[in-house]
Order: sequence, then C-alpha cells, then structure tokens
Amino acid sequence: MQAENQASTVVVSRSGAVGIIELARPEKFNCLSMSVHAGIEAALDEFEQPGSGVRAILIRAQGKHFCTGADLDEVKSLRGDPASLKHFIAYGHRVLKRLERSDLPVVAACQGLTLAGGSELMLACDIIFAAKDARFGDQHAQFGLIPGWGGSQRMPRIVGLRRGLDLFFSARWIDAATAEQWGLVNYVVEPDHLGEAALAYCTKLATRSRIGIATMKRLARQGMEGSSEVGLQLEEDLASAALLDDDVSEGLAAFEARRTPVFKS
Repeated sequence: MQAENQASTVVVSRSGAVGIIELARPEKFNCLSMSVHAGIEAALDEFEQPGSGVRAILIRAQGKHFCTGADLDEVKSLRGDPASLKHFIAYGHRVLKRLERSDLPVVAACQGLTLAGGSELMLACDIIFAAKDARFGDQHAQFGLIPGWGGSQRMPRIVGLRRGLDLFFSARWIDAATAEQWGLVNYVVEPDHLGEAALAYCTKLATRSRIGIATMKRLARQGMEGSSEVGLQLEEDLASAALLDDDVSEGLAAFEARRTPVFKS
C-alpha cells in the first residue's frame, strides 16, 4: 500500500483565534488512517503551543460525509503484522485522548455520515454541530468488528448504557434529531449553515478566558471518570486558586464597567 502524506489527508488552517483541522479524504469518505491521525496530532502540537494564539479548535471534513470509520484497506494490510496492528490501534487512542484532554475546547461539525471510527473521533470532541440531514451510528458489529478507539467507553457514558448497546448491537443509524435528543450532539443546523454555525461558535469560545475554559473542561471530564465526591473535591481545590487569576480580575472589572472582557490568557 502506498504511504500517504499527512499534509494530503488533513488540512490545517486558522480563522482568527480558531485552529481548524479539516479531514481531506473525501474520495474515501474521510476514513481514518495513520496519516490522518498524524495530521491531527501535528495540528494539536501547533495549536497547543504557548503563544500560538489559538483558543479553540474546529474539526470539520471535506465532501459529503464527516467520517465513515477507519481505513479498512490499511487495517487489512496490517493484519499480517500484529505489532503494527497494535500500534495502529494504540496510536488512534493516543490522538483521540489528546483531543479529549486538550486544554482547548474542541468542536466538531458533522455532515452526512459519522460512523464507527468517525463516531469515535466525534465522541472525543467537546461540542458537536450536526447538519439536519446527518446520520450517526456504529457499524462495527455488522462486519464482525468491535470499537477500537474508545467508542465502547465514550458512547455509553454520553447516551446511556442501553442506547449505547443498541447502537453497537444493531449497527443502525440515527438521525440528527435523535442524536440531539440523546445528547450525542449539541446543535442541529441546516446543512448549508453547518460550517458557518460551528465556526461562529468557536469564534465566540475564543473570546473566553483560555485558563477558565481549560479548568472547566478538566473538572467536567475528570469528574466523569470518578465519583461525584471526588469531582466536587477537585472543584473545591481548584476554585480558590482560579479566583486569583488575572482573567478573573479582568472579568470582574468588565462586569463593573458593563463592558466586554478582554482576556489575555
């Protein structure tokens, strides 16, 4: 199999303080390969650098579909080499964990189909915009596969165990309205407005305190991993120190002056 250049599979750009990661394999429905994961990781390396100026990340995709799963041609080529296959799975896990644990808010804009590995990519993001005619599902069971990039854990945590198992077992697709009702996506918009709406949301997030957003994301995500008591203690431990931050000084001053705060973090 011919190796791909990560630059040809992922397009990285910026719109103001928003870093954009664009899946660029429309001819393969943006399926996830090693080069795609490498492109996402390289973008994170760039955007997360101190002083990068990036305050929010938008993941979007070219073509008709957001992402229909892993690159099965690559999977087939690796089945004869267990060590390489294990690396393929581990590397995907590492990249998606980085999205989930990034200090930056990560927003995904999903059109067409978001299935299997594509669903796992979406699940690692923080906020999801969906086109009104989008469809979502996990098709692993249909082909004798299982989720390999976190879907078995993230999906039930977001939609609930029974709904998650139903999606896994049945391999059925759900529409955007159902996905919104289940809490799988946050916003459903007209297809022609998907990119505009998601970018506008990210641009708004970019005006917030970077430290404040990062701390809230950390609290919410770490709190979901343990008991509420542990999460509450973490919030208590972080809140007093957070109140001493320069962004809080700016926020309070803006509130008193009835103006929009300008955060420097």
